[in-house]
Amino acid sequence: LSLIFQAVSWHSLLVCVSDVSAAERDKMKRKVSVMEGDSVTLHTDVKTNQQEKIRWYFSDTRIAQISGDLRNICTDVQCKDGDERFRDRLKLDHQTGSLSIMNIRNTDSGLYKLLISNSNFDTEKIFSVIVDDVPAAGGHEMKRKTVKEGESLTLHSDGVKKTNDLKIWYFKDILIAEITGDQSKICTVDQCKERFRDRLKLDHQTGSLTIMNIRTTDAGLYNLQISSSRFSIIKTFSVTVTDSAVAAAVVAAVVAAVLLIAAAGVIYCHHRRSVQGKQNGKYCIQMI
Repeated sequence: LSLIFQAVSWHSLLVCVSDVSAAERDKMKRKVSVMEGDSVTLHTDVKTNQQEKIRWYFSDTRIAQISGDLRNICTDVQCKDGDERFRDRLKLDHQTGSLSIMNIRNTDSGLYKLLISNSNFDTEKIFSVIVDDVPAAGGHEMKRKTVKEGESLTLHSDGVKKTNDLKIWYFKDILIAEITGDQSKICTVDQCKERFRDRLKLDHQTGSLTIMNIRTTDAGLYNLQISSSRFSIIKTFSVTVTDSAVAAAVVAAVVAAVLLIAAAGVIYCHHRRSVQGKQNGKYCIQMI
């Protein structure tokens, strides 16, 4: 009698779960600071497929999800039929699941939780979003700037450049400047060269953009896109350029109107005093 032993190889998956302290969890949060009125995108760092389910939560309320080919935004009561906090201000990238919040408000500050689930694993990411108030004169939905033709204007990025941040400036969808790592470029496309030749300056430390000898044709919307591996922010500036010749003409017209009113007052007073003078045997002119 012979015994035959068959070796069986088992592939086992060992999952280790460790207790994470509150301090360590706080370090794991992806912190995002943004100004009120900007737009921000929270990145998932993944590319979705038909098998994955992606859910976004704000303060334990589900605000967006992807399940297979279905895309749902603001499906919960608190989002659509309740306080309508995010109505028409959310966008969901169906390829990556990244969530964009447009025209962000200070009431949008808080923790955003991302859950990615499939048959093999569950992943959780937490974003801590802080929305800072804009200055009283800064406007709400976008920063508005008014400048006279021929002057210089600086559009501030409101921050110090981080090593891995990508900052790109656009004017009417034309790329006009960018900073990538230690490299900076200005007007690399023909449309930019034709419009802004030798009139743009980029602060390499902050990413702020200066337009020199500004022209009326430079008026319009300027967008600054700040991107990192964790999030993207879009800042919008509305620039108005007043024609110096028109401004001078307006000032001249106002001065002329004031002088005309003053002259009319002198003539009226002269006539009135003259009539009184004839009656009293005297003539006088009173200046006002």
